[in-house]
Amino acid sequence: MTTPPRITLLVLDVDGVLTDGTILLGGHGDSEIKAFHTRDGAGLALWRDAGYETTFVTGRAGAAVERRARELRIERIWQGVRDKGAAFDEILGHYGLAAAATAVMGDDLPDLAMLRRAGLSACPSDAAPDVQRMVDLVLPQRGGHGAVRGLVEHILRGRGEWDALVERLT
Repeated sequence: MTTPPRITLLVLDVDGVLTDGTILLGGHGDSEIKAFHTRDGAGLALWRDAGYETTFVTGRAGAAVERRARELRIERIWQGVRDKGAAFDEILGHYGLAAAATAVMGDDLPDLAMLRRAGLSACPSDAAPDVQRMVDLVLPQRGGHGAVRGLVEHILRGRGEWDALVERLT
């Protein structure tokens, strides 16, 4: 599949995409621990350095996601979302974009409303079968194990931007 050149915003689910979907709760249930892959973070930094935006959309809410977004200099995230289709509309309004300008990565049924409308829809290799059947791109990596980096690399290589961004790092 050729990547549409108009993608300027990544919309990412968190659990199962940026993480492997495991949720570790503290002893009293008041804290939550999530593991994020460094390659995903590096890929998102390259995406940002190329001049593009990223946001997170998650059904859960917690400090770990907020912290990761701050570390990656992501301006706005959507947490505690029950209706991801409605959140997607809000995201499009916030960024002033058409759905065709977005790449959405999700892994499970609640993500379908966003994935169906995206300019480019993608999922990790361990996404739910219903999601895998309907997306444009199934990445070879599992969620939380570099799938987001794979998506970023796919888009930027498809545009011929990847090599120059990597060269700036050396």
